[in-house]
Amino acid sequence: MFSNAKKCGEGQVSGMSEGQEELLRMEGVIEHVIYENQDSGYAVFEVNAGGEVHVVTGVVGEVNPGESVTLYGKFETHPAHGPQFRAATCEASMPQDLAATLAYLSSGALPYIGPATAKKLVEKFGADSLEVIANEPLRLTELRGITPDKAAAISNEFKRMFGVREAVAYLGRFGISPARAVEVYRHLGPATVEAVSQNPYLLCAEPLFLKFKQVDAMAAELQLAQDGSLRVWAGLSYTLRHNSGNGHTCLPKEQLLATAARFLGVSEAAVERELDTALAEGEAAVYACGGRDYVYLPDLLQAERDIAARLWDLTRYPAPQPKGLERNIQVLEQAQGFAYAPEQRKAIEMALCSNVMVLTGGPGTGKTTTVNAILSLFQHQADRVALCAPTGRAAKRLAELTGQKAQTIHRLLEVDYDPQSRLLRFIHNEKNLLKYDVVVLDEMSMVDVKLFQSLLAALKHGCRIVMVGDADQLPSVGPGNILGEVVRSGAVPTVCLTRIFRQSASSLIVENAHHIVQGLMPQRGDKNSDFFFLQAAGLACQQLVCDLVSARLPKSYGLDPVRDIQVLCPTKLGPVGTAALNQRLQELLNPPLPDKPELQMNGQTFRLGDKVMQVRNDYLIPYERDGGEAGVGAFNGDMGVILKVDAAERTLLVQMDDRKLLYTPENIPELEIAYAVTVHKSQGSEFAAVVVPVSDTPPKLCYRNLLYTGVTRAKRLCILAGQGATVQRMVENVRQNLRYSCLADLLQHGGEQ
Repeated sequence: MFSNAKKCGEGQVSGMSEGQEELLRMEGVIEHVIYENQDSGYAVFEVNAGGEVHVVTGVVGEVNPGESVTLYGKFETHPAHGPQFRAATCEASMPQDLAATLAYLSSGALPYIGPATAKKLVEKFGADSLEVIANEPLRLTELRGITPDKAAAISNEFKRMFGVREAVAYLGRFGISPARAVEVYRHLGPATVEAVSQNPYLLCAEPLFLKFKQVDAMAAELQLAQDGSLRVWAGLSYTLRHNSGNGHTCLPKEQLLATAARFLGVSEAAVERELDTALAEGEAAVYACGGRDYVYLPDLLQAERDIAARLWDLTRYPAPQPKGLERNIQVLEQAQGFAYAPEQRKAIEMALCSNVMVLTGGPGTGKTTTVNAILSLFQHQADRVALCAPTGRAAKRLAELTGQKAQTIHRLLEVDYDPQSRLLRFIHNEKNLLKYDVVVLDEMSMVDVKLFQSLLAALKHGCRIVMVGDADQLPSVGPGNILGEVVRSGAVPTVCLTRIFRQSASSLIVENAHHIVQGLMPQRGDKNSDFFFLQAAGLACQQLVCDLVSARLPKSYGLDPVRDIQVLCPTKLGPVGTAALNQRLQELLNPPLPDKPELQMNGQTFRLGDKVMQVRNDYLIPYERDGGEAGVGAFNGDMGVILKVDAAERTLLVQMDDRKLLYTPENIPELEIAYAVTVHKSQGSEFAAVVVPVSDTPPKLCYRNLLYTGVTRAKRLCILAGQGATVQRMVENVRQNLRYSCLADLLQHGGEQ
């Protein structure tokens, strides 16, 4: 049975999220479940609505035959399966009659109850069957074969399923989608409704992280006090966590109080009272440094303490001194036909004679040559060496530069992800140590404190660490600035390579990268150099970037526009942001064709041959490596090309380096078109040619190491397209490079004050 729902404003229909679109209301009974993903809540099922059977799809939570449902949504035509009803919300109730009850119990939804047992159960308890299961499970033992343990399991599963339904319906009143409601229930369990009604701010805490504004509106509707303890602590922790997303591991106390008070619209005194309580109860932590108090979330302070303590210990343990080191270095020099520069020789000797060291330097300064020498000498000693980097692309690049196996830190530690708790852990940890004698960690600037804490915890006693990176690049996306803080502390042996070698000195990319670091304007270059600047603004700059990628560079340099050229944008927004440029570049480089399948989802069109990027970590996506090895997992920043589009099944097959990954409707939203990506997302990658638009850049994104990072991603060619004034502002501004962290101070004190 159908009716037209009124145009939906907030609260008129439970969980309605379709804006002002007019939706249909469908009532009926579920007859058959075609497909169901319990992790995401996505389902395809048949509903008998007044004698007509319709196929329904949507993220609606768990569904079972026999349930009575009220659905709100609209009809769509699937290219292979025809008309379907896409449900925006689904309200379910217990089966309403004996036939529906029998269908439900016969469906296999409950453990130990199949069709035969279901028939006996309905014959014995009739219309009260479900009430007995829910409230008097021991009566089920009256049926032959059902023990007390089985009766309890049946009742618990029944309560769980209808608990999900209750949670979806309750949270839907506040505009929370069914998919998010399923996540909430998975975390909070059967007491979801009670817990949320008493403290809705649980929803903006770990691991759910709903938007504070949305949860705050729920709290207001539930009439929680604006200056109450629950709200103020939630605002404080949200402020700390939000700033950790901006890279800060902590905030100065006075800044935290002022920011949280302004954010919450309450007095600083009220915020300070709640902070004092949180500190006393261990929900927050404080560290005194340089005459100021810095407030942390406890896990982040512990991460910095653990890092500092381990590195401090490594600098103080006596390192085994290699025999014949000078002679072995000379043998390497003779084999390669050149002598190492003094800085390189110092780094090589330090790596072999220390338990921990840092090797930094910009492009063209010989980092790779130095790392290769260090690897050769460690392996000459029969040391077991692991090479790793934070991202897949960085690990692949490290392997290419060294000619040896390299892997991501995640793969080295072996990810173990629990989809039920949504918690990530590593198989290798303090109780299951890695067996390596040396770990060489490249692209150290990209490593955040939590990941580095996990890596250090998994290293055996005496394992040496060589950290390699460029301290002038953008710091990690996650919290912390480990490389910068370690170098600043002076507590860890460090060699900074500064000499540009002759083979790189002719490169304007290398020369301009060093100019930018020094606060100097890059040289403009010309068509005969590997770096040049082209002036344009606004839509003219957008057109210039598109012409360069689609026509001019492929014609002049023989570059493949998809494989070889990457646009790196400071911002997502505006005429030269990633959103606008991806739309234009997709039209130019991979236009729609009758024989080219495509799939539209979440406002994006994914087409066969498109370049795409994974934009968040997902530890469950299945892949198959070239050669047949199977596994799971895709990581933030991984890039690839769409090999296959199945419009009927709404799936994509994507090639990312040596892996083929299958994306389903549940995880396709984790992909973005990637002809243009942000500079932040490009960290650890290298491209044959890079085009960086520097026009209409927001002031907060005009800073030096963003420009430097973009320029240094280019291997053969770098083009800046935009306005000289924007480049000047970026070169002069170092303010955005600063992050709040006490790691340098902790390193100087061995992890303790």
